[in-house]
Amino acid sequence: MSQLAQSLQSSPQRIFITGASGCIGHYVLENLLEHSHHELFLLLRHPDKLQLDISQQPRVHILQGDIREIDQFANLLGTIDTAILIATSWGGAPAIYDINVTANLKLMELLDPDRIKQVLYFSTASILDRQNQPLKEAGNVSFDYIRSKYQCHQKLKDLAIYPKITTLFPTLVFGGDTNKPYSHISSGLTEVTKWIDLIRFFSAEGTLHFIHAQDVATMVTYLIAHPPTQDDCRELVLGNSALAVDEAVTAVSHYLGRSIYFRIPLSQRLIDFFIKLFKVRLEDWDHFCLKYRHFTYQNPLTPSSLGLDNYCTTVADLFQATGIESKQRKTR
Repeated sequence: MSQLAQSLQSSPQRIFITGASGCIGHYVLENLLEHSHHELFLLLRHPDKLQLDISQQPRVHILQGDIREIDQFANLLGTIDTAILIATSWGGAPAIYDINVTANLKLMELLDPDRIKQVLYFSTASILDRQNQPLKEAGNVSFDYIRSKYQCHQKLKDLAIYPKITTLFPTLVFGGDTNKPYSHISSGLTEVTKWIDLIRFFSAEGTLHFIHAQDVATMVTYLIAHPPTQDDCRELVLGNSALAVDEAVTAVSHYLGRSIYFRIPLSQRLIDFFIKLFKVRLEDWDHFCLKYRHFTYQNPLTPSSLGLDNYCTTVADLFQATGIESKQRKTR
C-alpha cells in the first residue's frame, strides 16, 4: 500500500467537484480515483474536455451543466459530504463575477450545514499579502479575475457553513501531460527555453512560490481524509519555499546547460524602456506587480508538510515533469 493510501483510510464519501476538466481538476480526479473509494459527482459544462478515461468507473457521475444554474442540483447538493470547488472563469465581466462569486457562493449555500464535512474552495495566493492577509489592492484592480476572487473570499464568512470551509490559495501552478491539460504557466515553459540565452544575462528583483498540480492533488486527497480541526488554520497557501527570480533563472540556465557570465540589473527605468520598445500593454494589476515584486507567503504547504512525498520541489523537477530534457552534461 502506498504512503498516501495508508494516510487515507476513511469511509467513502459523496464528493461534489467543479472544474474537473481543468489542469488541477484532472490531477485531483486522477488522485481520488487511485487513492480513494469515494463516490464522485463532476459538474462539467463541457464533458468532452475531460481527458481521463472514466468509462470503467461506476462511482464517477457526470453532471452536465453550468455552475450559474446550480439550483437544478439543489437536491443532490443536500446529500454531499465534501465539495471541491475548483471551477473558475478567466473571462470578462459580468460572466466572471457570475461564476467566480455568485455561483460559487450559491453552491455553498445549497449544501446541508449538518451533513457537509468540508468544502475545499480554491482561491488564489495573488489576493494575499506577505502576512497571508487579504491584499487590499486585489479588491480594487480592474483585472476581473483577481478582483472576483477577492470578492468571493471576503463573502465566505457570511455563509452558514463558513466554519467548514477550507480555502486553498495555490501559488504559481505548473502541470499537464498527455492526458491532462497544461496550466497557463506550464504551457509557457517551452518559450522560456527559447529566450533563456537572453534572460540569463539580466538580474531582476522579485520572489515567488510555485506548486505542481500533482502536489496540489495529493494535499486535496489528504485533506478530505483529515479535515482541519476547529483550532487549525483553514486558510492554506499551497507552494514550495520562496524562490528569488535570479535563483530561478540560474536553475533554468543550469538545467538547460547554459552558463551565466554576467548580469545586467533590470532597473525600473530599463523595464519602462522595454515596455515602450515592445509596446507592451499593461493594466493596473500589472503595474502593481512590477512594484510589489515579492509575492511571498507565510507557512506555504507542500505534501512534505503533511508527511507525504513531494512530486516537484525544484525548478529542475518542473522542467523534467514537463518533458523538457536536461542539457547539464553538455555544459563546458
